[in-house]
Parts: sequence; structure tokens; C-alpha cells
Amino acid sequence: QIHALLLISSDPLTQDDVMEELNISRGNTNMNIRELINWGLVERVLLQGHRKEYFAAEKDIWKVVKQIVRERKKRELEPMLQLLDKLEEVEGDKRDKNVKSFLTTVSNIKKLGNQADKTLDTMINAEENWFLNTLLKIIK
Repeated sequence: QIHALLLISSDPLTQDDVMEELNISRGNTNMNIRELINWGLVERVLLQGHRKEYFAAEKDIWKVVKQIVRERKKRELEPMLQLLDKLEEVEGDKRDKNVKSFLTTVSNIKKLGNQADKTLDTMINAEENWFLNTLLKIIK
């Protein structure tokens, strides 16, 4: 809600503005604004002549999507791939059907994860028009 509010606001907002507009607590507002800043989706804005901190969201939706993908990749996909690397090293009799089944499943998940990783890297590095045109061709 905070990100959406900052996204549609034409001017930067203070924490008090956000609290009032969304009817949420100061703690909730502060915690979520900090997290949005950590994700690179919102930035602090200093307005000359004002002592309060103001916040504004990135308005370029393509940049927003790429930043969300970048962060989700870093926070979710990369740790999963690291864990799968460790799981592939599980010791056991590779002739045992349970061990074999486990390793096959881990390998298949890892292949899918690596493919997703490459696809997301391509998207992050792509220009908006190229990516959307390619996606539309795939869908057709």
C-alpha cells in the first residue's frame, strides 16, 4: 500500500502523510518505508526549507519491475541455488533408489532454477521494448 501510494503521488510524501492517508501506525510506516528503501524502490528526498524527510517512489515501471526482480533473485533464487549445490553433495549410496530419486529431483530443480536465473538476468539487462516484444512472440 505504501509503495502504491508513493508511486501514484505526484509529490514526495512525509511519513506523517503516508500514515494519515493509509491510516496505519508510525511503526508500520517506518518499517515498510525502510524496507522499500532497502529494495531500491523508494528514496529519501530532501526538500529545501523543510525539516521533515520526504519519500518518493521510482515512477518508471520498467525500472521498478527490474529492481523487484533483482532483489527477489538475490533474496530468494540465489540462496535456493546455493542450497541445491549443497544438497547435491549429500553422501549416500548412489545406487540406492531413494538416494538416486533424491539426487535426480534436486538436479531437476537446480536445472529449472538455473534456467530461471539466466532468464531473469536477460530480463534485467534487456531494454523494455526488446523484452516485451520477445515475450509477446513467445506467448503467441
